[in-house]
Amino acid sequence: MVIAKSAARFISRLTTNTLALVLAGGRGERLGALTDWRTKPAVPFGGKFRIIDFTLSNCLHSGIRKVCILTQYKSHSLIKHIMRGWQYLNTERGDFIDIVPAQQWMEDETWFLGTADAVYQSLDIIQGYGTEHLLILAGDHVYHMDYGEMLAQHVNSKADFTVACLAVPVVEAAGQLGIMEVNENGRVVSFTEKPQSPAPIPGNPSHTLASMGIYIAKLDYLKEHLRADAEDTGSSHDFGRDIIPKILNGGDHVEAHQFVSPLQDREPYWRDVGTIDAYYRANLELISPQPPMDIYDQTWPTLTYQPQLPPAHFVEGNNRGVSNSMVSGGCVVVDSCLENSILFSNVKVQKGCVLDGVLALPGCDIGPGSRIKNAILDNQCQIPAGTVIGEIPDLDAKQYPSSEDGVIVVNRRLLG
Repeated sequence: MVIAKSAARFISRLTTNTLALVLAGGRGERLGALTDWRTKPAVPFGGKFRIIDFTLSNCLHSGIRKVCILTQYKSHSLIKHIMRGWQYLNTERGDFIDIVPAQQWMEDETWFLGTADAVYQSLDIIQGYGTEHLLILAGDHVYHMDYGEMLAQHVNSKADFTVACLAVPVVEAAGQLGIMEVNENGRVVSFTEKPQSPAPIPGNPSHTLASMGIYIAKLDYLKEHLRADAEDTGSSHDFGRDIIPKILNGGDHVEAHQFVSPLQDREPYWRDVGTIDAYYRANLELISPQPPMDIYDQTWPTLTYQPQLPPAHFVEGNNRGVSNSMVSGGCVVVDSCLENSILFSNVKVQKGCVLDGVLALPGCDIGPGSRIKNAILDNQCQIPAGTVIGEIPDLDAKQYPSSEDGVIVVNRRLLG
């Protein structure tokens, strides 16, 4: 997409006066053992990244360099990652990525009760930055997006509130995503949070219009609705369940922004990786013959903390073969077979192993002669020699949890 210079300057003024608020405090319970020690946005993804890196990279590429990350549960790993890899912005120019832990400033000293309550409890801090627009983002989705285009549409349409959306299959959205209906002008006319029977798109009965959990509003407008919601004892204090329906019922203008890829000739890609199966599939998509999201395209790179690691090393000449796999820095593979697998940083695969459909997160050491299939190994797992996982379901079920699709999850606690 070619943007005229005047339009680019207009978007630049908008992004400069916008604060991005990244909600990164959820428990992430649906990711099971992967969130035993970390919040969901801090979970490793794609060989070398953390899930939150995609949202933060989108902010920087979109020209939004004022970012607050709201944290709450099990945030140490996330905070350490942000402090190591995301503190290089020009603070003298007013750029920053600030970490805002849950303050418990309310009279009843509650933790965040929902997405809207998280923003409400942080209002004093947010107002102190003096920006006009607030861009609310989830820290646990994987996608490439130019937020500048959404900001421009929000302002040009004179909307009170704008929601990013995309068409998804009805069967995938049922009970999982917020669903909206829009009129011919792109204005939202209804919004339902996670319905079991999503309304299909007119003329496209197999797909529905789903919210991406990305919102834009002027801060002055939004804070009044947040305060009213905080006083509503019957509210769940969530944007999808409460704030957006109330805004619509009041007759305010809620705009739908149709998500498009910032990369030329690419289909829009967005994944909610909030379950084990969704997380597993999204990782394996990266090593498919034609990946729907190309992390190697440097026109929109995903940034992250990059430790200084040696190149991957394949030891003992006649390795058994590496097929359709990704091997990250610091890995050592000794005469083993890898198929459809991703080795994250500093993974050691000892001699004679067979890995098929395995995500080995950073620091794993897989003992010699192990055979592992359709599994996720959390970071620092020390797999004993001769371990067999994924071949005998009854035996696996006695020791490891598995997902609906049969993906086995192993972490240090489960290994004793």
